[in-house]
Amino acid sequence: MSTSSYPSEYAFAFSRRYRVAALPFGVTARTSGVRLDPDGLHVRFGPWRLHSELENLRSVSLTGDFSFARAAGPPRFLTGDRGVAFTPNGDAAVRVRFRASVPCLDPTGLVWPLRHTAAVLGVADVADFLGRADELGLAVE
Repeated sequence: MSTSSYPSEYAFAFSRRYRVAALPFGVTARTSGVRLDPDGLHVRFGPWRLHSELENLRSVSLTGDFSFARAAGPPRFLTGDRGVAFTPNGDAAVRVRFRASVPCLDPTGLVWPLRHTAAVLGVADVADFLGRADELGLAVE
């Protein structure tokens, strides 16, 4: 039994405009979610998946204020740090940085051998996510 004061499951916060833009890609509230627990980080965003062991999570920080054109729709490749963004709104989100990069946009590596150094997650409760990260011993910046 967990004694955590924070949840381990987090829903994405879909705004109406972003929800419509994500729908053609199979990204909905029912097909998306985040789990952060002692086993690591597990992200589902429509057909896309990302997983990282807890030991591979370097830090977690607050981010946000995304433009619709740069954030709506499917996960986005972040050119600045080779990260991946799961942003169903333009508001606050959390950025998780990895020690070793992880696959997501092309999990097979056959089409585009790309691995990601960070993930931006537009979860509904960023404060609880940051609290859970701290509780699990992650560096919260």
